[in-house]
Amino acid sequence: MADYQNAIEINGLTKKFDGFTLDNISFSVPKGSIMGFIGQNGAGKTTTIKLLLNLIKKDSGNVRMLGMDNVKHENEIKHHISAVFDEIPFHEGLNAQQLSVILSDVFSGWNKQQYFAYLDQFSLPRKKKIAALSKGMKMKLQIAAALSHGAKLLIMDEATTGLDPVVRNEILDIFLEYLQDENNSILLSSHITTDLEKIADKVTFIDKGKILLSDNKDELVEKHAVIKCKKSDYQQIEPGDMISARLTDFGAEVMISDKDKCEKKYSGLMMDRTTLEEIMLFYVHRNKKEWR
Repeated sequence: MADYQNAIEINGLTKKFDGFTLDNISFSVPKGSIMGFIGQNGAGKTTTIKLLLNLIKKDSGNVRMLGMDNVKHENEIKHHISAVFDEIPFHEGLNAQQLSVILSDVFSGWNKQQYFAYLDQFSLPRKKKIAALSKGMKMKLQIAAALSHGAKLLIMDEATTGLDPVVRNEILDIFLEYLQDENNSILLSSHITTDLEKIADKVTFIDKGKILLSDNKDELVEKHAVIKCKKSDYQQIEPGDMISARLTDFGAEVMISDKDKCEKKYSGLMMDRTTLEEIMLFYVHRNKKEWR
């Protein structure tokens, strides 16, 4: 396998559909990191992942995964990565034990012992049909399979959606354990930003097919802040300093993207620490500037 610094490199990736365009996007997932990929439903997260996996054909741009072109070296790449979707891709008439037999033929690095250890850790039955498993159990089964063939890159598309908080935490801990090997990397697409706040190193934010932000998670949260103020104070804030403002009957909440600069400029105003969820919300309304 090629030597590489970035587990994923996307440059100028474009795909046009009727009514939606993934518009010339570029970002990288450094080796050994967890990249949170955030955006509303319909923003382009799943389209990007399908293009990475070459499940749909791009119009332009290029993608490298594990140092290799994702089209030319598709087969080799797919032996070294795992993708987990919110819908289970396995035949629902199978059980977990039969699945192991099938996957041992698919992946040269299949580790049966590791797979069964995950089944035990997740309290998954070996002989119950997949169709009879709960949504949480199906997701755990997908993740057990994904982690049992020595994959260097995990691509997760809304993998924690619809799971209860206990199960989500368990899965997030397993991702962190997987990242103990610094050759391993994760792209985790989700609109549950609290999960990403716990474990992501970096965050890429996509909206309406365009990348708005891609940066270290902690730096993003540190740089942004929310000013909560009266209407009279709101009038002082220059439009160029704000992402957008949520107006209420009592005043305004204003998202700013340069906290240090604004602290000096508007020293009398309180600046609250923000979250990824708030950042996403205020950026989605950036074109209106003011919203309720």
